[in-house]
Amino acid sequence: MDDQAKVEWQGKVLSIQPRTNVWRYVLDNRTHSHIGYNLFLDGTVYGVNARFVVAISEKQQQSGGFRVGNEIKGSAWTKKHPEREYADYYRAGALKRISTAANATDVKEAPPWITTPPDMQTYEWRGARMLSLNCWKGKCFQCVWASMANVTIEYDWGKSQKYRFESFCYGPKSCKFYKMGKPRAVPYKGRGSNYDEGWLDDICTERRGYDE
Repeated sequence: MDDQAKVEWQGKVLSIQPRTNVWRYVLDNRTHSHIGYNLFLDGTVYGVNARFVVAISEKQQQSGGFRVGNEIKGSAWTKKHPEREYADYYRAGALKRISTAANATDVKEAPPWITTPPDMQTYEWRGARMLSLNCWKGKCFQCVWASMANVTIEYDWGKSQKYRFESFCYGPKSCKFYKMGKPRAVPYKGRGSNYDEGWLDDICTERRGYDE
């Protein structure tokens, strides 16, 4: 695509989630790469009211200390590969926090955990479990442990790939809101689909206990 454009935006932060790339290959591998954060915002893009998602870097989040309730403005570019990138805009710049709303504070009673998100190393160490899309859209949406990942499926090794988006959870295994949802198909050329039924979750999160 050659029609990328730079936009000016402003909005109130509804959620901040890790921006994650996931690579799937049959059921032998599910690799998570943590590349920054997605800001979910309610505001304006070029003066038009909208709800949208802006991808920012870890350094930008650490510098800005953004959290739910903040009013932020900045610039960003429209995405080059819509099928591969969940965020509406990326390569964000000129970020500025305009105001801090009264509710932009840590939530003492959790879940969901609505607070300043941890760094990428923390997400990497914790590992993720598959999260029901209904949970992600509902009670888990504002939680710092929820994520909508960009997923690449190795469909024909070295020749072709398929793309989609999947919801995941980095939160404690004891969370009362958590539901895995339906097993996820992982297709491969000439073999039909295998299904990730959750045992890869155990491998991805084996470092931590039930309440971590």
